[in-house]
Amino acid sequence: MFDVLLTEQERAVRDEARAFVRDQVDPQLLRDMDADKVEYPTEFVKNLAKANLLGLRFDPAYGGRALSWAAEFAVLEEIGVLGTALGCAYSMPSIVGEALSRFGTEEQKQKYLGPILRAELISAEGLTEPRGGSDFFGASTIARRDGDDYLLTGQKRFVVGAVGADIFLIYARTGDANAKPHKAISAFLVERSMGVEVKHVYGLMGTRGGGTGRIVLRDVRVPARNLIGPLHAGYDVFNRMMIPERLTSAGGAIGMGRSVLEVATRYAHKRKAFGRFIRDFQGVSFRIAESVTRLDTARALCFAAGKTVESGVDARRIVSEAKKVATEAAWATVNDAMQIMGGIGYTHVFPVERMLRDVRLALIWTGTNEIMNLLVQHEYAKELLGRSFKVRDVQQDAVAPEHVDEIVYE
Repeated sequence: MFDVLLTEQERAVRDEARAFVRDQVDPQLLRDMDADKVEYPTEFVKNLAKANLLGLRFDPAYGGRALSWAAEFAVLEEIGVLGTALGCAYSMPSIVGEALSRFGTEEQKQKYLGPILRAELISAEGLTEPRGGSDFFGASTIARRDGDDYLLTGQKRFVVGAVGADIFLIYARTGDANAKPHKAISAFLVERSMGVEVKHVYGLMGTRGGGTGRIVLRDVRVPARNLIGPLHAGYDVFNRMMIPERLTSAGGAIGMGRSVLEVATRYAHKRKAFGRFIRDFQGVSFRIAESVTRLDTARALCFAAGKTVESGVDARRIVSEAKKVATEAAWATVNDAMQIMGGIGYTHVFPVERMLRDVRLALIWTGTNEIMNLLVQHEYAKELLGRSFKVRDVQQDAVAPEHVDEIVYE
């Protein structure tokens, strides 16, 4: 149905991704990753690069295809059916690449962006620290100037792709103790070979095989030329990177929701109970209808968010809405799918239970959905109270507007 929103070129790249997911991803890879037999799917990323599917939005001079967010969403949905670990492995070049594309020097783009899109370098980013998750600007990782270098000391955890990464985007404090947090953080490109210690320490409920780990920096020497953007400009880099962080999470979540809904719907058209196909029971058919509707809603919101970003206006509200709505739609849909299938959906016989474990993370990472709510209400209030045009004052349409003495604010 959403083909009408895609150009011929966007549909074509969607079909490339669909064929890649169908024909080039061995189901055994997914099984081995879920069994923790694979630490990081390096070959998967390299095969994506060979198929020219990485970094679709970036300049062809560095290996991208100068495509739209609509194209990336269409591809993300196809990749999303593979779950969060492979979806994140696909998305990371788009995320780290955003920092390089927007803030990087030409030297940095040549040295890092091109190789990332060719999968010659595997990238990851260090955001979360042991002392805090959502409190990003409370980061305690420190970068101290030492001649032509910076010495980075600190830890980052829950770094998806850490085990396989060759290069990390790291945020560290560069301002003094009295500086405001938003004016005291800088972003750095840190090569693993510079002395980054990677620890694969987590047993995860889902999203296994994605290389999630902890990274430790002990006076890691990073050349000053690896600073992304101006000194103390980490706030600007972070805000821009939250666009691909949250939109790739949203697009992948739609793919996950779609995949389990298809499994459950096919099951409902074959499974009989009380002498009838269970699709004929309202308790089942209405769950399918609700799932279809919420996924279509999320998909439409994602397309609108992509258009908003491309227009150049401040898109923080709609990007946050897209992440929140899409991930919650996927979570509700995977639960409905399991309920439709009953006990068999709770077993390893079907992939629904694995997807349930994967989808749950999507409501937490790239900013919890509670943080999305905070951003949405903040941006909405700012827009409402600060807008320059006038609309009808519907407060005056109350039945008894004359009782102004009853309107008490404090």
